[in-house]
Amino acid sequence: MNRTAHAASATAPNPSTGVEADASAPSSSTATAARRRRWPLVAGATAVALVATGAVAYGSAKKTVELDVDGEITTVSTFAGSVEGLLAEEGVRVTDKDLVAPAVDAALSNGADVVVRYGREVTVQTDGQQSDVWLTALDADEALDTLADRGTDVRLVASRSGADGRAALPLRLDADGPVNVVVDGQVLTAPDGSIGVNAILDQQGIVLGEHDRVSVARDEAADPAVSLVVQRVAVAEVPTVTPIPFETVTEQDANRYADLAPVVKQEGVEGASTKVERVTTVDGVEESRELVSDAVTAEPVTKILVQGTKERPAPTPAPKATTAAPQASSSSSSSSAAAAPAAPSTVGGDVWAALAKCESGGNPATNTGNGYYGLYQFSASTWRAMGGSGLPSEASAAEQTQRAQALQARSGWGQWPACSKKLGLR
Repeated sequence: MNRTAHAASATAPNPSTGVEADASAPSSSTATAARRRRWPLVAGATAVALVATGAVAYGSAKKTVELDVDGEITTVSTFAGSVEGLLAEEGVRVTDKDLVAPAVDAALSNGADVVVRYGREVTVQTDGQQSDVWLTALDADEALDTLADRGTDVRLVASRSGADGRAALPLRLDADGPVNVVVDGQVLTAPDGSIGVNAILDQQGIVLGEHDRVSVARDEAADPAVSLVVQRVAVAEVPTVTPIPFETVTEQDANRYADLAPVVKQEGVEGASTKVERVTTVDGVEESRELVSDAVTAEPVTKILVQGTKERPAPTPAPKATTAAPQASSSSSSSSAAAAPAAPSTVGGDVWAALAKCESGGNPATNTGNGYYGLYQFSASTWRAMGGSGLPSEASAAEQTQRAQALQARSGWGQWPACSKKLGLR
């Protein structure tokens, strides 16, 4: 962008030092249209003209020269005899980081062009690696053109260190032309590259996030060649949870019969180990992962089983068969035999198996939920009355049969009315 030169009464601030020229300096300037003059040089190398010391020199003849201070060109009338004298008159202060051509100690002649380029420290990213460099380029376009042979991907990085989080670059992007703005998958065009990074972002309605990155790249084959690149950066802490299996232990209980199945005293619960990583994505693509923490966040709970160790007592022997009644007379015996058939044996044989099959399907652990348990469907009260402990369904089949036989001997088959009738027992 063309910029109007300053008049004799105007001040000329040095963007490197912040010092302004004294408006009362003994010089006269004629404003001219600014034109672009590129000096693609890097301060700190042989391209830098150092400031000479010594007294300000004045010549006897009046001269008219053009003074170009960072692209601001003025036509100046002066009696100064050297470049140093001219700069002193115009209030232009330079340091060893700046470029002055001709050198400050050079004699000043009528019609001369004097160029000043202030040095600026910028962050240069070359193939992903960053370094700070002093440049005396007029704008980012010129700086990147100068640095192009450093690597495949060379760009200037805008700082986000300010309290307001705004992007800062100490160079204009393009002194007199448009630039591209690459953001969110789009390529926009900013018509004036000289207005500064933040002004361009505001003009295009682009709001930067906390971690977003701003850089300036150059593509000689593109038009415009310079692009302001905004990369959307997201940083999130991502947890990964890995289960920790629980252990199982068995406790012994001397008061519980050994032939009973183990019971669960405490249910087991899995633990958890959590790893947290800080994941950085750039424009939706993961760039890096950083381990934040890795620790056990929940201890596992041990499963506890209880196994009995108590031996069961030997079953009570089955009662002996009742002694047969005295032999009746042949006539009465004959009459009794004709009156009723003989009853099945009350103990032993397959009778108890048949009774158990009828009552419980032959399952000693049956618990139907109706208050009756085991092979022979004892009630809890009857079981205890027969000397049993716990529930009948928890006892062995042998103990259940033993106590059923004792009950039958004491009270008869009527304890199982339905099944004894079905099986013809009485």
